Amino acid sequence: MGRVSAFFSKNWQTLLFLVPAFLYLLGFLLIILYQVILLSVTRLTPAGQPFVTLDNYRALVLSTELSQALVNTSLFALVGTPLVLAFGLSSALLVNRAYRGVSLVRTAFILPLAIPSLVTATVLFIMFDFPGGHINDLLTGRYSFSPGFLTEPVNFRASALTSLGVALGGKVWRDMPIAMLILLSGLNSIGRDLYEAAAVLGAGRLRSFFKITLPLLLPAISIVLLLRAIEMWKEFIFPFILAARFPMLATLIERAYHEWNSPFMASALSLVLVAVTLVSSLILYYGLAFLRSRVTRA
Repeated sequence: MGRVSAFFSKNWQTLLFLVPAFLYLLGFLLIILYQVILLSVTRLTPAGQPFVTLDNYRALVLSTELSQALVNTSLFALVGTPLVLAFGLSSALLVNRAYRGVSLVRTAFILPLAIPSLVTATVLFIMFDFPGGHINDLLTGRYSFSPGFLTEPVNFRASALTSLGVALGGKVWRDMPIAMLILLSGLNSIGRDLYEAAAVLGAGRLRSFFKITLPLLLPAISIVLLLRAIEMWKEFIFPFILAARFPMLATLIERAYHEWNSPFMASALSLVLVAVTLVSSLILYYGLAFLRSRVTRA
């Protein structure tokens, strides 16, 4: 409490300027949340009169589309979040060294941030199109420089595995630079004297990585996992464009609103998505906090 009070007494003027923006955002959020909750428990009578009911949630519980969307979204998040962390960490370790051309490598890794998600998803849609996409042209040997591995083109959008896999690949490529920048900041905060002391004691690079880098990088890793997990749960653009036949929670909301013509069901699905994201984030947060405490004690 002493540190908190000291922080507020030292920065009260800065915090005072942030109060109007905070109240505005909070009020905006509460108004939207109230309207969504109200719509989620509303149905229309045959005469068009609204009435309060839980029928929307009953229909969702019995819906096979919701269960399939939950499975697809869970797998998307469980596979995609570690992949973003792995590629982000590998990239951060690669650009954290001083060598010729490192600036060019950093620029290349950050490039996905400069390309909008919609553009990336559209390019992937063209590349993996059936039957005349560029990937199929390469696989079937339609280009002179490609020997050809298949006799018939592959319909990547015919199965959940391939279509959601392509969508996941695009999402990981798009989010990797953010993870890299966060982890690179964490790597730069680790003092070089620790590695020098470890080298004097006979520790190699691999041992230094597991005994120094990973433990001290856990706060940055936790931030990456939390932020990217939330992004994976609510992802819409890549699954909508590349895997529209296999719904995830976010794309199912769009389907309920436009195809089912039911803003009430869409609102209920939105709250389900918020609840699932919140619960998974809390589980991940406390799991990472427990892991950090064990590492600190060790």
